Order: sequence, then structure tokens, then C-alpha cells
Amino acid sequence: MASDESDRTKPQKPGFFGRLFGRGETAAPAPEPKPEEKPDDKAEPEAVPPTQPEVVPQQELAPVAEAPAPVEPEPVAEPEPVAEPEPAAPQVAEPIQAAAPATAEPAPPEPAAPAPKLSWWDRLRSGLSRSSASIGQGIADVFTKRKLDAGMLDELEDILIQADLGVAMATRIRNAVGQGRFDRDIDPAEVKQVLAREIEAVLTPVAKPIAIDATKKPFVILVVGVNGSGKTTTIGKLATNFVRDGRKVVLAAGDTFRAAAIEQLQIWGSRVGAHVVARPQGADAAGLAYDAIREARESGADVLLMDTAGRLQNRKELMAELEKVVRVMKKVDADAPHAVLLVLDATVGQNAMSQVEIFGRVAGVTGLVMTKLDGTARGGILVAIAEKFALPVHFIGVGEGADDLEPFAARDFARAIAGLEA
Repeated sequence: MASDESDRTKPQKPGFFGRLFGRGETAAPAPEPKPEEKPDDKAEPEAVPPTQPEVVPQQELAPVAEAPAPVEPEPVAEPEPVAEPEPAAPQVAEPIQAAAPATAEPAPPEPAAPAPKLSWWDRLRSGLSRSSASIGQGIADVFTKRKLDAGMLDELEDILIQADLGVAMATRIRNAVGQGRFDRDIDPAEVKQVLAREIEAVLTPVAKPIAIDATKKPFVILVVGVNGSGKTTTIGKLATNFVRDGRKVVLAAGDTFRAAAIEQLQIWGSRVGAHVVARPQGADAAGLAYDAIREARESGADVLLMDTAGRLQNRKELMAELEKVVRVMKKVDADAPHAVLLVLDATVGQNAMSQVEIFGRVAGVTGLVMTKLDGTARGGILVAIAEKFALPVHFIGVGEGADDLEPFAARDFARAIAGLEA
């Protein structure tokens, strides 16, 4: 028994199984740090049992791997910021608001636009403003309320010659200003009054309207002039006036060199309701004149307006063609043409003098029409022509509109070019 007790009290040496289990117990804690290393990587698994962290990281890793895949399509969502259409909506709304007042505002101005239509005097004065300003400024510079002397008169004469009034007319005005005024104070306004009076005296005898002889049907008007003087446009404006007066008008497209001139006359004809006699480009102008008179006579027209090709007065062969047109007209009607209008471009200045002389000799000019007075400071050329040739001035033009060609009035022209009120 004692031996048994001593054996019990004596520490027993662990056997094979004891040592085996004892190593298992010591080995058990050794593997524990291994699972602890995994939770160290992520703070969340610390409170979770060792078995759970093994499953949790597997579940987390799966979504982490899947996450980058959807992240790539996310940039595709960038087109979704189609917030651009959103600003487009307000942009559409803005013009709609602007359009509403815009449509409402133009309505009142439209009726107001025709109201301020300028009178003929206003258009004439505006058209001659460049000429009157040139003359008026020169007069103001010379006559500064000091005593009149010969030097001032010489300067006045130079100013008038530069304005293309011509030497004879400038001398006449110089003498009129100097008469009884030497050694007296004189101001620009007084000089302008003398200028207007002398110009009116020269223009009054030539300011004559064109007379249509009703016994001659058709009354044939041949329109001549150099290139670019405005013949075709002048014919259209004259046709407008004649039709307005109740006359039946026929137009003849005698400028067969330019297709544009034929078309232009046809447009005028359609506007005013006038028949247009035309032939293909390049046709003989004299033959067309012959046919035009016959057609106008057969249709019972009151007036036949015939256009011609522009030609320089120094081109003999072209002036010979014009002579031929006149000769052929007389074969149909011995008195035709009943009037020959020379259209003058005011911007050419002194060159207009030679045009009047040569066209008068070749075609027998009976009256003048001066255009483009609104585009030059040389409107005084009309005064010089009237003083030298004494040909009737029927119409003047100060613009492109149909109403900008009016019968010539001497007093209105004289006061407008002198810069005075009507």
C-alpha cells in the first residue's frame, strides 16, 4: 500500500501519451499566432473567432476582386452628364422670350416707316449735299465778314470752277457778288443768296418737262448715253411715270450687247405692265428698232421708249451704229425719233460737256436727263451745260428709287446747290 501511495505522491513521469498530449497542448498555442497574423492584416477580424476570419476574408476578397470590374464601366457613365441638354432647355426658352417682344416691337415701326417719307425737296437737298457742302465751305472760308476786295472775288471764282460750274458761270457770279459791294462788309449768307439767284437765272429757260405729242402714236423716245450713265434704269423710271399718267407704254431692249440690260428692261416692263420688244443678245439694234415701232403702232401704244447700248462718244464706229439706228427708225416713221434723251452721269464732271456736244451732233439730242447727282460734289456741271448748250433739262435723279427721278425745277436746284432753304 505504501508503495502504491508513494507511487501516487511521487511525480509520475509522463508516459508516451502524456508526452504526446503535452506536446499537443504546447503546440496548440503555437498555431494560434498563425491565425492571429491574418487578423493583424485587417482590424475587423480581431473580435471575430479564428474560424470566422478565415471565411470573412474570403467573402471580402471576392467583392474586392469584382469591384474593379464595375469601376471601369463607371467612366462610361460620364456621357450620362447629359446635363448639356439641361442648359439647352433654358437656351430654347430664352429665344422664345426674346422672340415674343421682337415680333411685338417690329409691328409698330412698320407703319411708322412709310410715314417719314421725304419730300422731293428733302431728297433733292440731301442728294446735292456734297456739292452744296463743297461750295458752302469754300465761301465760308473766304468771306468772314470783312471788307470785300479783288482777292476775295478771285478765291470765289476758283471755288466755283472747282465745283464744275464752268468758267463762264463762275465769272458771271463773281461779277454779281462784286457789283456795288467793294470795300463793304459781306458775309457768306449774302454770297449764297447771290449764287442761288444767278444759277436760277441760267437754269430757268432750260427747265422744261418733256412734251408728249398725242397726235404721234407711238411717240418714240430714243435714250442714248455712255456706258454706266443709267440709261436702262432711267427708262424704267420714265415708264413708271408715263403709266401712272394713264399712257400705254412699250419698251424696246435696244442694248443688244448686254444680256443683263435686256433682262433688266424686261423686269421693269413686268413691274409697270409694259410690253417689251426684245431679241437675243447680239441681234442687230437697228432691226430691233424697226420692229419695235411697228409693234408699238399695231398695239396702239402711246409711247415707245427705246434703250440703246452704252457707247463712248470718242468711238467713231459705235457712234456710226447709233446713226444707223436713227436712219432705220425714220424708214418706219419719218419723224421718228420724236425725242432723243441724253442721260448724263453727274459724277463724270467736265467730260459731260463733250458728251452733249458729240451725241447732239450724231443723234440729234433734244433734251437731257442728269443722274447720280447724289454721288458727287460736282453737281455744278449741270449749270455749266445749261449755260453753254441751252438744251432742255427734263429730269434729274438723286437716287436709285423709282421716285428719285423728278421733273427738273430751276429754283429748287439753285437753292439746294447753294445750301439755302426752299
